[in-house]
Amino acid sequence: MAQEKPIFNYHEETQGEKLARKSKESPFMIIGLAGLASAVGYGAYAYKNRGRMSTSVYLMQFRVISQGLVVGALTAGMAYSLYNNHFNKPKPIKNEH
Repeated sequence: MAQEKPIFNYHEETQGEKLARKSKESPFMIIGLAGLASAVGYGAYAYKNRGRMSTSVYLMQFRVISQGLVVGALTAGMAYSLYNNHFNKPKPIKNEH
């Protein structure tokens, strides 16, 4: 018998392809990731100048700031999607006879 082709083409998605697909679906995710990366960079830099603050307290504050950046970016993305889906719809063209 002839070998049949599979119905589904299973393609293992690479990390780069997955990031590209996700960035097209929700561009604010990339903004959130960039904010997180900048917060990590700033946190590593500011860690040297933390003064007498203990490491655990500094890391807890840093975690809260980082989460706030990501949640803020996701909230902005959801508000943008809501606006585009519900308030920014093109008006239908009326057909006059």
